[in-house]
Amino acid sequence: MVKIAPSILSADSASLGKEVSALASAGADMIHIDVMDGNYVPNLTFGPGVVKALRPYCKLPFDVHLMVQNPDVMIRWFADAGADIITVHAETCPHLDKTLETIRQYGIKAGVSLNPATPENCIEYVLDKVDQILVMTVNPGFGGQSFIENQLEKISKIKNMIGDRPIEIEVDGGINPMTASECIAAGADILVAGTSVFAGGDYRKNINALR
Repeated sequence: MVKIAPSILSADSASLGKEVSALASAGADMIHIDVMDGNYVPNLTFGPGVVKALRPYCKLPFDVHLMVQNPDVMIRWFADAGADIITVHAETCPHLDKTLETIRQYGIKAGVSLNPATPENCIEYVLDKVDQILVMTVNPGFGGQSFIENQLEKISKIKNMIGDRPIEIEVDGGINPMTASECIAAGADILVAGTSVFAGGDYRKNINALR
């Protein structure tokens, strides 16, 4: 069954501890934490202090997505803060193979993310060091954007590239019940959703609708 990873980018920032607890109770499979540096993307969000503060509120895996210009510097910070998965952007890692090795040295899962314009073949030679591939179906930086349909083909191509490797495909951006079904059909294993999970306040109903 597909996993749902609510993005706390759309949560109530004044009550993040309560929010992650509520998401866990509502049936979420993991918590997606978008880290933005105001440089690589035009937004500024959460630091390792927030991740550490949230850790006691929730036992679900923390899926930390580093949308930052220099992820190598920050890997240790977020690993020490309680991240279970750290995902970096292929576009920001000149030595992607080494960066993924560094993440795994902390005993956590390593992910790599691809922006909409980035071709899937750029990760062909690091697949044996990846636990998760995140396909961005919007341009990163802000929630509430519209789904980019041509990324469905990329999801399918990545699924074929993976073969029998134990790698999960995650999709982030513009996910709602309609686009969720399209992504699942293309091969997605994990759906990141912000607006569609938090809309209306009934988190369980919204999560079930995405499944």
